[in-house]
Amino acid sequence: MNAKRLALRPTSALPNLQSHPKFVSTSLYDGPPRDGCGADSDLRRPKTGTAAVSTGARQEAAVAERPRYERRLTVTGVEQLDEVLDAAVANRRRATHAKSSSQMRGTIEERISIETFEELQQAFASTDRNDNGRLNLQQFRAILKEELQLSSREPQIDSLFRRIDCWSNGTISWDQFCTYMQLEYAEIEDSHLRVKEVAFTFPAVVSPSMPHREPVLRILDMPDGSFIAGSQDGLISFWSANMVLKKTKSVASPDATQKSQPKWITDFVLMSNFNKVITGTGDRELQFFELSTFEPYCQIRNLETVPLTLDYNCKGNDECLVMFGDCDGCINVLVLYSAGESLRMWKKSPKANGIASISLDQMANSAKTRFYRWKVHGDWVQKLKYYDHIRQIVSCSNSENTAVVIGSLAGSTLVDQQLRETKETHDPNRSRNQQSPWAVPKSRSDADQTVFRVYKGVKCFDFSKTKNVLVTGGMDRIVRLWNPYVTSTPIGLLSGHVAPICYLTIVDDDDRIFSISMDRCVRIWDVKDQNCLLTVRPKVHRMRGEIQACFYSTISKTLVVASEQMNGLQLRLQSVKKTSIPLTHEDPVRSVVYDPRLKQIITCSDGSVVKLWDLVSGAKKIEFRNAHSDHAITCMTLDDTGRRVMTGGRDGIVRVWNYNNGHCLKVMGKETENAEICALSYMLLNNNRFVIAVGWDKRINVYLDSLEDSHRVQQPLPTWKDDVNNGHRDDILSVALCPPNLLASSSYDGEVIVWSTVSGHIHCHLKASLSDNDLQVTRSTDDLDTAINKVVFLRTRRETSGAASLVASGPFGLVHLWNLSKGGHLIGRFPTSKIGETTVTSMDVDSTNTYLVTGDNFGFICVWNIESYALEKAETEAPPLLEKWRGHLETVTCFALVEDVKMIVSSALDCTVRLWTLTGHYVGVFGQPDLWDIFTPTTFQHPMVPYDVLIDPLSIPVHPILQNPHPDDVPVRGNLENDKMKDVQDSTPPPPNGLMQGHNLPDDVIAALVNNPGFHNGHGKRLRHERMKPYKADEGRPSDYQMLRCYRLDSTSRPESPKILQRNKRNSIIHGGEEITYD
Repeated sequence: MNAKRLALRPTSALPNLQSHPKFVSTSLYDGPPRDGCGADSDLRRPKTGTAAVSTGARQEAAVAERPRYERRLTVTGVEQLDEVLDAAVANRRRATHAKSSSQMRGTIEERISIETFEELQQAFASTDRNDNGRLNLQQFRAILKEELQLSSREPQIDSLFRRIDCWSNGTISWDQFCTYMQLEYAEIEDSHLRVKEVAFTFPAVVSPSMPHREPVLRILDMPDGSFIAGSQDGLISFWSANMVLKKTKSVASPDATQKSQPKWITDFVLMSNFNKVITGTGDRELQFFELSTFEPYCQIRNLETVPLTLDYNCKGNDECLVMFGDCDGCINVLVLYSAGESLRMWKKSPKANGIASISLDQMANSAKTRFYRWKVHGDWVQKLKYYDHIRQIVSCSNSENTAVVIGSLAGSTLVDQQLRETKETHDPNRSRNQQSPWAVPKSRSDADQTVFRVYKGVKCFDFSKTKNVLVTGGMDRIVRLWNPYVTSTPIGLLSGHVAPICYLTIVDDDDRIFSISMDRCVRIWDVKDQNCLLTVRPKVHRMRGEIQACFYSTISKTLVVASEQMNGLQLRLQSVKKTSIPLTHEDPVRSVVYDPRLKQIITCSDGSVVKLWDLVSGAKKIEFRNAHSDHAITCMTLDDTGRRVMTGGRDGIVRVWNYNNGHCLKVMGKETENAEICALSYMLLNNNRFVIAVGWDKRINVYLDSLEDSHRVQQPLPTWKDDVNNGHRDDILSVALCPPNLLASSSYDGEVIVWSTVSGHIHCHLKASLSDNDLQVTRSTDDLDTAINKVVFLRTRRETSGAASLVASGPFGLVHLWNLSKGGHLIGRFPTSKIGETTVTSMDVDSTNTYLVTGDNFGFICVWNIESYALEKAETEAPPLLEKWRGHLETVTCFALVEDVKMIVSSALDCTVRLWTLTGHYVGVFGQPDLWDIFTPTTFQHPMVPYDVLIDPLSIPVHPILQNPHPDDVPVRGNLENDKMKDVQDSTPPPPNGLMQGHNLPDDVIAALVNNPGFHNGHGKRLRHERMKPYKADEGRPSDYQMLRCYRLDSTSRPESPKILQRNKRNSIIHGGEEITYD
């Protein structure tokens, strides 16, 4: 027991690299802070006594007094790691099993593995009693229940069977099952990869000139997205985000009068909070320069070795850290408790070579500074960095045994040793020739550092606290991912580079790792999946020369590489329109259909993308791209079983899909002259299935939907004779079916033709004309829209002879209702909006023909009550308008009615598909991050509306005063002041001829003024005066000046002279009753 206790790292050890798996959090400090471990406890540790580890009753009492909180066990080695991990994993498995048994999660597809496939194949073969290789629903249900222990998931099993049985045969084969699963897994993987797509803008942006003549040491970014680079000769250059050189400064020669060799710069960092630049030199110095002017400020000289790599960290409260790694493998830490005051004191030190200088001993003996020097690596320190959130320094070297070390700033030091070192440091009798206390660096204890051993060492690394991962790379060309708590084995190996890796960085926001090798190959890796997302070769980015320094800026999303020139690889950001609102598709949405059996919504867009959504929650289930190659999808329809979807595109091809996994089952089209398809419909006739396709070829194309058809591209049936002779003369835009034998089609020229599906003959031609009354409510005759974008049948009125049974969305922007008996005649029409140039672009009716939903080109959605409208007689007024709201910013393209929950799904050209209640309450948009529940109104977006609709000016309601053509008829609330003004206005005579006051020139006068300026010769002020001179027109009425009202002013008395001072005729003044004479 004592041996195990000694193997565990003591709780007072600073690194706290905990590795107990049952602790869920990834934080290094999950419990409350311990006593003495405050903001600066890592710098000044409490004294721990004369023994490293105390035992016995004293230790047990100390443990009892400390607060008890959950924390992970920490180990110094790997002896007991397997035992601890096995116990923790076993506990977690038991907890997971208990939780999964109480609540089943995940879909059936997620529970099937490779081993399960083999067992299911044997079960398929043993259950097939008819030897036909097919299973029915009962057999399939029994197999899954037995093999996957799914006794309580019969609805999910039945749903999976229906999705596989897309032909509705009632049976499925093993090949169908494997095909469905393979395509679904492939589509899920493709969807996952599409989210992680990343690309650069090629070629790289190259600077036109390179000011550096020596190798660039480091590249840093500024808050404004610009870059700063420094080279060995001390030249600092500033660059814009697009690799344009802004200015250069040199920091290598502080005193221009000194004729000495220029100093070589080994590294530099920014001291941004003090506006300083810190540089390390080959003369064992740390120099401080003003960042604004690059004037020398001060320097620390007489370092033990040459500083190779620097780092700086500001801890707040005027406390900062300056760290550097040297050529002896040591980590040097300079702690400034009062940085501002210390810098000012150093500035007053005697100058050496033109700059104020202070020695390392003088600096370390100051009361406001502390200096630590640790022997950490067996080779030169390649890189070091301090991470404030774990209060640790991470450093690397090419030494295999000390490749990466995570250690504390100030280690656990015994009291006697600390007192002895303090006495030696401050001893005034110490000889000057005696060796400095920093000459022989100390080594950290094992409890104060964690060492990672890597073959051939490590040249670069990066650490992410949010991801809890340490990434290393080096000479062996492998990117390793480490759990910082476990040093024995990396958690991931990323292979692919063929040259040593020189740069690594983790981008937390994107879950990506950027790596660059010495052969200029750039790779981007995914942290979670641990796979390569992108590889960029030198022939692609066109960067030349040997790599000197690299840096990735999260501000400008640019990878900057210094070689022979400064190069910038800009990350290509995904172009998403209207980023302030969630989008359903990246392109305009053309159609939407609803599957009531599985409660799923299917959408398609101009980008040839089909997406499947769950209606209940709004979550996306699957999507498949390039459905029609590079051609847009224009329309969709479901078959009679709802298990397949037909899509039509601008390529003139009809494709039949199992939309649950993206499997293309059939392709239909003509051999030649395929024109764009505008509408599709599915028809059942005499136990046969047909697909009706119409479009720009002006013909009714009928395709036989048969399982036995083995042709890859199925040809349409022969065209109807009436279609060839008396069919449409313009593009067909819509088609609708009315069982058992009627079909209606509408065209761009405003004609509707009703067909008999049995014989192919024309039942009637319908074409409306425009009356004078209708012209007043629509628009002028020069801008009439004759297109009919949508026709729908009122199927419940099919047998009613005097009722309207067909609704058309046009022409002339009016909704027309037709009666089809006796050749067809119009019995009602009405406008849907008072806005000029409104066109009804989409319509739909419910199954009972109670309400009609319309959408127009301005994005407005209207719900009309047509239950008794045009049922017995012709109508002259519009039906009752139940609700009207603006649902989209652009044209509404399609509707899908969800009658069981009384909701409407609308799609539009603004790339969105939105869900509404029948009363116009906004539920949400498919694709938003927050899901909804259609049975829980509190999850709806209502009372909010889409943001793009809210801020659009057209969505603002019209004020009643603006709607009234006679403003004088609008009543105004009266008060006493209004009554007084009314009396004054009544006394004013009205203008003659009923004209309002103001200049109202007729058109002929304006035309004469334009054609005859009246002054053609002249220049300068004279010309400008003639042009600006007002024109007096004879308006046939008094001018404005003549109509001004005049009021009489009351006469006032003459003011009296002042009584204090009066003047008489004798040159005297009477003042106070006395006469004063003057000359």
